[in-house]
Amino acid sequence: MGRELSSLRQPGRQIAIFTTASLPWLTGTSVNATLRAAYLAKICANSKVTLVLPWLGQDQKEVFPSNLRFDSPEQQEAYVRNWVEKRVSFRSDYKIRFYAARFASFLGSVFPVGDITKSIPDEEADVAVLEEPEHLTWFHHGQRWTDAFKHVVGVIHTNYVDYIRRGGGRAASMSVGYLNRRVCCIHCHKVIKLSDAVQSLPRQVTCFVHGVPPPFLEVGRQSAKPAPPGQPRFSKGAYFVGKIMWPKGFTEMLDMLSQHKRSTGKALPIDAFGSGADFEEIRSRAEEQELQMTFPGRQDHLDDSIRPYRVLVNPSMSDVVATTSCEALAMGKWLVCAEHPSNQFFKAFQNALIYKDAEEFSEHLSHAMANDPHPLSEDDLGRLSWEQATERFLDAAEITPSEWPSGIGALNDTVQWHMYNASIGLEVLRQAVGAGINTGKQPASVTDYDPQEYERLKNGEYHQKLGYPEPRLL
Repeated sequence: MGRELSSLRQPGRQIAIFTTASLPWLTGTSVNATLRAAYLAKICANSKVTLVLPWLGQDQKEVFPSNLRFDSPEQQEAYVRNWVEKRVSFRSDYKIRFYAARFASFLGSVFPVGDITKSIPDEEADVAVLEEPEHLTWFHHGQRWTDAFKHVVGVIHTNYVDYIRRGGGRAASMSVGYLNRRVCCIHCHKVIKLSDAVQSLPRQVTCFVHGVPPPFLEVGRQSAKPAPPGQPRFSKGAYFVGKIMWPKGFTEMLDMLSQHKRSTGKALPIDAFGSGADFEEIRSRAEEQELQMTFPGRQDHLDDSIRPYRVLVNPSMSDVVATTSCEALAMGKWLVCAEHPSNQFFKAFQNALIYKDAEEFSEHLSHAMANDPHPLSEDDLGRLSWEQATERFLDAAEITPSEWPSGIGALNDTVQWHMYNASIGLEVLRQAVGAGINTGKQPASVTDYDPQEYERLKNGEYHQKLGYPEPRLL
């Protein structure tokens, strides 16, 4: 596009949205990327929008609910479209494509297989929106994104530096922070941070560009109405919904609940909906501390079983901005969350109770359990809507003539890319850093890659596929 103004509002743009997760996995990167595609297609009616999702094949069982499996990308596409239609009040004209992917259990994440820039034909390669650009490019070997597309904007969803710090220590987190800056600089013309909870990145702008689907807003409007005589507006207390993992703030929450119990002699009851790698460990810790917590399993935030709750407790400080917190506010509930840059957006809402320490946590949660939330105004509902979020995204994604990389800067990025691309293409290195076996090779189709190949190799079976005899004990 050169050094001219590049705006996604310009008619005729072809916008491809690449994401690291797909429905029915109810995670922020799957939900928000899918809704962004739907609303961009609606608001930018003179442009073409394509949503590009990971196809997991046999790895579906690792992340999808137990009753949901897809035999083909077409089946999963039908599920995604049906999910969207239930959550928006319009039919949106966007395409869905898939790329081959695998689930890395030791990282709890989905990673691409092959060069996924090839998912979009050359004649359609105009704008690329990379949902989690660092995640999509850590192991990327192939065409540089800014060479494949005219306008590349990354949206940072996850505070990976904090995740790594908690699990791997300071040195590992510093390394990941450096790596994130490198890959974002190499592959993005612009980076949108949802909040300043994440590290500083090249060509960044901070703007909350996510919203809440209409059904959540409608629940909020209904909850603001007076309850029938003799009935409460909310019949249940506190809950958490999301991934049951230590980085989601469970260490802090269990400690604060324990402190409240010691100081008052009473346990605050919380129902934690969700699943995750640390589910059993967290549940056991809660039982050991004799906390009044239940773990009912996964549940959609819109499910009827969650609507009666009056307060969402979200202790996480690893999120960039928590989708579930937005949804809870939109539903007219209290939100109890920590003083942290990731929660800056929520300070404008009366129902957000933000604590600085365990004492304030206890005070806010006790207050929320005893009092009804304030009814939401239409201005509040508007700020939470996807319509306004999409307008903010279009503004933030714009590249002015002065924002394009300079000649020296562009040359430096090119040199960095050649070095990185050459090294990450080495199979030995790829396996050493967790990219998986043969994931740098381009599959003939999205369904050709077998994500279980790595497990078979570990079990001594892979060599048989190559024609070697069956191993025998001597």
